[in-house]
Amino acid sequence: MNNFLVIDKNDNVMVALMDLKAGEVVNGVTLLNDVPRAHKIALVDIKKGENIIKYNAAIGHAKEDIKAGTHVHVHNIVTNLSDKISYSYTPKFENVESHIVSKTVNVFKRKNGEIGIRNELWVIPTVGCVTAQAKAIVKKFQNENDLSMIDGVFTFAHPYGCSQMGDDHENTKKSLQNIVKHPNAGGVLVLGLGCENNQVAAFKETLGEYDESRIKFLIIQEVADEISEGVKILSSLLEEMKNDVREEMPISCLKVGLECGGSDGFSGITANPLIGKFSDYLILNGGTSVLTEVPEMFGAETILMRRAKDEETYHKIVGLINDFKDYYKKHDQVIYENPSPGNKKGGITTLEDKSLGCTQKAGSSNVIDVLKQTDLIKNKGLNLISAPGNDLVATTVLGMAGCHLVLFSTGRGTPFGGFIPTVKISTNSDLAGRKPNWIDFDAGRLVGQKTMDELAIEFVDFIVEIVNGKKTRNEINDFREIAIFKSGVTL
Repeated sequence: MNNFLVIDKNDNVMVALMDLKAGEVVNGVTLLNDVPRAHKIALVDIKKGENIIKYNAAIGHAKEDIKAGTHVHVHNIVTNLSDKISYSYTPKFENVESHIVSKTVNVFKRKNGEIGIRNELWVIPTVGCVTAQAKAIVKKFQNENDLSMIDGVFTFAHPYGCSQMGDDHENTKKSLQNIVKHPNAGGVLVLGLGCENNQVAAFKETLGEYDESRIKFLIIQEVADEISEGVKILSSLLEEMKNDVREEMPISCLKVGLECGGSDGFSGITANPLIGKFSDYLILNGGTSVLTEVPEMFGAETILMRRAKDEETYHKIVGLINDFKDYYKKHDQVIYENPSPGNKKGGITTLEDKSLGCTQKAGSSNVIDVLKQTDLIKNKGLNLISAPGNDLVATTVLGMAGCHLVLFSTGRGTPFGGFIPTVKISTNSDLAGRKPNWIDFDAGRLVGQKTMDELAIEFVDFIVEIVNGKKTRNEINDFREIAIFKSGVTL
């Protein structure tokens, strides 16, 4: 196996595929420093102010003269990005193809025509005050019932639903409404307190159409024993669910979220391109994928803009990017204060470096639609949705939009899971070997072991298994969380 990788012939840096020592000759260049795995090395002499090129794109410029063989990182590169910029619509559509055979999946058909990949029973608190009661109801119900015919009973804690105003309150309500109606749940108990801002009556008024046999409500201030009452309601929902069975459907029925967290220098080389291959495959077969984490598009946003299906969609992408920059400025924060310390330790230097790797999860498909944070997916194909880079918030937003599962690449490792199956894909095999209890799929094998075509076929088969009921590591570990985005004041 080579100990280096030049990603594009126009790059002026290469990536170390293993820890390298000063004095070693790599790709004809003598190393002037020790270079950690996944970090960059200058291929040629680079003058102060000259762009550093990786992925055939500028990831920043040199702060000083850099000699060939030098470790290229935060000490000698600075970002090219600054504040809001002007864009223009210059469409450039790519030829997208896939030789992977179309698959079918086994899913649960819901009354409204939606499909779920799990048949779970959920307790959703309208307000943080009733989180303990929700947990107690779930625990008692689990202890008293045979749940082998469904995929489990879960509750998702959050601290909101009261002491919020205006848009912040509406965002919490809409977020919870979207979760309540998610098709991975075959039954839902909405649990309210009775005096919170997020009143059950108002919640129901704007919930829209729903299956009253599958979504029930309980206000605990109005009953003597909320635990027993909650258990009774869950029992009635279980009766509705226990005869639900999986049915075969084309893979086009799937809606898949695309995300990354704890990225490293391999993210844009292995896991993210693999996810991009899957996204293109799914879309070519009539399915849907959704990319988020808007701040991690900064520096690579024009790649997505030129793939907008039309000028209207292009302007939506511009709005998506600039709205998030305005959010940073409103709070007097630096727009490009990214990547994180863990990203930097893993070999990512600037936000451009990170974003050019992150956006590869979207493959090469055209952007069909751009969604606001609490919007539901309306159109098949590649969608973008507004959410921050925070892993828990972004995963929650993808689930709220209607994604059945999330494909989550990571180079540093992270154990969390969302309220929908969260498939962890390691960018390097070392992480997969050290953290098998966190990682579902090892994309690090793309470095010296498998070709992209070989691993993509394996990955599609693996995702089909997950959809058909194989549990992800977050499900096995019972790591299931929601995090609702908050931008307003607390009373």
